[in-house]
Amino acid sequence: MTFIVLFLLIATAAILTFLQWQRSGRLLYALALLLFIATGVGILPKYLLGSLQVPYLASAAVADMRWGAQNVIVLLGAGTEAVADQVETGTFAYGRVAKTAILYSACRKSAGQCKVIVSGGDAQRRGVAEAVVYGAYLEQLGVDKADLTLETSSRNTWQNAQFSAPLLTRDAGQVVLVTSGIHMRRSLLYFSHFGIDAKPVRADYLAAKGNWFPLAYNFWVTDLALSEYIGVWRYHAYNLLGWNAPAVKPALH
Repeated sequence: MTFIVLFLLIATAAILTFLQWQRSGRLLYALALLLFIATGVGILPKYLLGSLQVPYLASAAVADMRWGAQNVIVLLGAGTEAVADQVETGTFAYGRVAKTAILYSACRKSAGQCKVIVSGGDAQRRGVAEAVVYGAYLEQLGVDKADLTLETSSRNTWQNAQFSAPLLTRDAGQVVLVTSGIHMRRSLLYFSHFGIDAKPVRADYLAAKGNWFPLAYNFWVTDLALSEYIGVWRYHAYNLLGWNAPAVKPALH
């Protein structure tokens, strides 16, 4: 995405220069260079990532959780990997799965009711849903199969919320949402739209790498951050256009 923006800036600058609009062309060339440097050395991604994740810095502390009589932990998928003839938990999903297992263990120690909903279909078309893969891993980490509900139809974050909401009845009690820090703002927004007032618990934190020379890593995390902002903006735009499913009022517990 970042490179597409850079390409468009440079292409537009070249066209303007060809049309003898030298000053405008030079301005866009300078803007493209500034964007390239700011992104590559970590300045831009640091700002974008911080804005998305800083509000949830403290949400990773399991020891601070206050468990109720009834609790549901919702784990959002982050992909799978095809390894030989098997489908395994995706590289970026291990933190989410581990955090869910830790939360479940802490919840069980509180003597409250603890359920886990794993939300994720087979968006990558590997032949098995993310929820199924993660569910098997959670069982190995100590989550009771009887406490697991697998939502296997969703293919994106919007559907995670849409398809998980019916599984969260009005007597579900406290809902804990587990996903990556960078993904939390958009996820909470979508779940709120479908009437779910969830408590956020981030599984991981993504940081930019400051460097004197541009790093490919910083372009990658910038793209991830931008995709989250676009998801939030798209939600509000669709609301204005009436394209989103009707909003649901949060359930009263």
